[in-house]
Amino acid sequence: MAIMGIVLSGLTTIFVSGSKAELDMNQRFQAQADGRLALDKIRRELHCASTASSTGSSITLTMPTGCRTASNTTVTWCTGQVGTSTTRYALYRHEGSGTCTSGVQWADYITQASVFTFTQQSSSSLAKVQVNVPVNLTPGKKRNYTLQDDIYLRNSTRTCISGSPSPPC
Repeated sequence: MAIMGIVLSGLTTIFVSGSKAELDMNQRFQAQADGRLALDKIRRELHCASTASSTGSSITLTMPTGCRTASNTTVTWCTGQVGTSTTRYALYRHEGSGTCTSGVQWADYITQASVFTFTQQSSSSLAKVQVNVPVNLTPGKKRNYTLQDDIYLRNSTRTCISGSPSPPC
């Protein structure tokens, strides 16, 4: 009986450890998948947007009437702090006016507040937004999953240099 108890307690420990590892893996996969879906939606909206403005932790897009991704002319993507943690942020999207967290949450477990870098258009380039979304379910452990992309606003206009033929600029 004692030997059987020792063997069963060892087996139970192995099964519990395996279950915890599977749960952790599934949660990390879900956080990464949410980040990928959010980046895909941001990419579609930036390609359609005509103008943008950014503060680092948010980007506000002006959407033309032909865009199917938004029912409003203004869409804002922003990061908001989750709870009292200073290392966990969530990515939100809202249309029209309102606060950051009043919108729909698209991704969670982001490890920094500033995920957007906006570059204004010039005579040689369209406006672009660099998106850098680091996702980590357990910030104490080095399990960062970073999504990065440079996305151009296809409907933005190049700024012409005076004296240059138009078009092209």
